[in-house]
Amino acid sequence: MSIALIILPGPDTGLVTQNTITYGRKGGIQTALGSISGVIIHTLAAVVGLSAIIVKSAFLFSIFKYVGAVYLIYLGIMSLWSIKKKGIAIESDKNGKKNASLSAFRQGFLTNVLNPKVAVFFLTFLPQFLEPGGNTFLQFLIMGLTYAALTLIWFFMYVYLIHSVNIWMKKPSVQRAIQGISGVVLLGFGIKLALERRP
Repeated sequence: MSIALIILPGPDTGLVTQNTITYGRKGGIQTALGSISGVIIHTLAAVVGLSAIIVKSAFLFSIFKYVGAVYLIYLGIMSLWSIKKKGIAIESDKNGKKNASLSAFRQGFLTNVLNPKVAVFFLTFLPQFLEPGGNTFLQFLIMGLTYAALTLIWFFMYVYLIHSVNIWMKKPSVQRAIQGISGVVLLGFGIKLALERRP
């Protein structure tokens, strides 16, 4: 079930796709690592009960929801804007590849951490598999880290798949088309998140 949920496209997938095309394989992997770091943060938050507080508090849930939505919309707009400027970078990369990698990691991390739906997922999906009478803390931690590991494996495979057809994707027309689609998708996810109701 976790594998099916991981493969299902979401904001992270759109971002990994775009950054792999924009920055190459390294950019895609950095984005994936940022996203996984976000998953680990959500795992720890769920284990210590912070996620439950966020989900139960309408105020906190709204803060995370709107900040996350604004960030996704920002990434989508920047993606579309860069096409107009005949560039393919989401953010300015004046200081070279190091900044590009940091930018990709930060994007993956913030997109995941600022998404309250991930916290809701950890609080509704994983508890179904807890063994009654067992160490809840340890079980939750192991399942969360396992989910993060599976996600990392999938994203690595996905990045290498995209990179393998890099020659075709290097065509300017293809890059613009994919970046445009990615921008629209990120905008859509941002708007959808903004309209999300607290469970």
